[in-house]
Amino acid sequence: MSNLSRRELMVLAAAQASVQIARPATEEPHYWTACEAAEQIRRRKISSEELTRLCLGRIRQHDKKLNAFITLTADRAMEQARACDRDLQRKVSRGALHGVPIALKDNIDTAGIKTTAAATIFSDRIPTEDAEVARRVLDAGAVLLGKLNLDEWAFAGTGTTGCFGPAHNPWALDRITGGSSAGSAAALAAGLCFASIGSDDGGSVRIPGAHCGVVGFKPSYGRASTRGIVPSAYSLDCPGPMARSVEDAALMLGLMAGYDPKDAIVLERLVPDYSRALRESTANLRIGVPRSFFETLDPDVASSVEAAITVMRKKTREVRDVTLPPFQGAQGGGTDIELYHFHKQFFDATPEKYHPRSRRLLERAKETSAERYVETLKRLRESRRDVRRVFEEVDVLLLPTMREPAPLISETMDESRRRLPGNTGAFNRFGLPALTVPCGFSRLGLPIGLQVVGPSFGESAVLTVAYAYQQSTEWRLKHPPV
Repeated sequence: MSNLSRRELMVLAAAQASVQIARPATEEPHYWTACEAAEQIRRRKISSEELTRLCLGRIRQHDKKLNAFITLTADRAMEQARACDRDLQRKVSRGALHGVPIALKDNIDTAGIKTTAAATIFSDRIPTEDAEVARRVLDAGAVLLGKLNLDEWAFAGTGTTGCFGPAHNPWALDRITGGSSAGSAAALAAGLCFASIGSDDGGSVRIPGAHCGVVGFKPSYGRASTRGIVPSAYSLDCPGPMARSVEDAALMLGLMAGYDPKDAIVLERLVPDYSRALRESTANLRIGVPRSFFETLDPDVASSVEAAITVMRKKTREVRDVTLPPFQGAQGGGTDIELYHFHKQFFDATPEKYHPRSRRLLERAKETSAERYVETLKRLRESRRDVRRVFEEVDVLLLPTMREPAPLISETMDESRRRLPGNTGAFNRFGLPALTVPCGFSRLGLPIGLQVVGPSFGESAVLTVAYAYQQSTEWRLKHPPV
């Protein structure tokens, strides 16, 4: 705090004195949830300009270490914040995020602002239109601070493969953030922004959410528009909110979700009031525990997740073990061919401009036959049918988000460390909503995540359980040493 200006310290003290929320009296404004920030702005306890200036100051102070941002839109953000404050003086509200500073993963198009996907080929690309999910949150009054680091093309789950360098975990700078939505998780954990949108086709909001101690929510396949997001795998792609709390995730998803007639993936289905889910009782809910996802767990992860299940056992009707249907793509097939479909024009011409991991992935994808790809799509449909039977017995699943805490960046980049099996990708294949919420720390002080999974379009049940767990613990109130 000693590096803040006198004006920022005065703003901080005034805001702390005015907060009428169930938070510690010493809680700092940059660690408010988005809901809390919006409420304080609405009540004029702090202005959007003051909060935006505070975020920009923290970005300048800390991001040299974190490398969370690719593009910072400071001047634009200040203009937006002042406009929000003027509107509020006229008693005009733009929406639920009026004046709240956020940032977006840099594979989500923003009109007039670079969207690079952390790829050399796109390093100077400037879209002419906002992605649909970006438009919706910005139309709700959010102030855009900038664009956030990721794995190149969102292909990896480490946060180390982008052309702008690896993102660093604010809990331990020598550790990965996880990916691909690496900068989003790091910025949220470090108090640089109040919310973000990531994308997830194998765990890309949940992996970094777990490793950085924030909430990452992949909704059901087809719940939110993918239009304007640089594609990965069309059969799996899904944008999702990233936030400091479950209530923020509910708010963000409510803004993002819904039909887009110009998108080929999102379905025309009613969007419920997700905030209502936070008020629902868990007493009659049935919890399923898929024990195959508990094999080869780090001991700290195992103990934290079992403790979380014990907490929820007391709050629900029953907890039982369940078995999920197996999924195995066609031999020599898979959905990676969908990545190559988008990249063919770039990759065939300049493969040397791709990260070595991306090159290996696309070279394998080129070998996939049409027959094997069609077989994989058939198996995907069958697995999504079969998993519905599990949710005839239970309402939600609880399991570890990741099987180990964040590994070292050095071991990840040189690929010298054997990675444990993933716990996130299965739920992309099943098309199910899956959320990670903080549930503890390792002995080294690294965050651990609990994954809550619901039936297709059962986001409300996921939010009900995740919120009940969050409110029974204090994990989200802990912040990294930045």
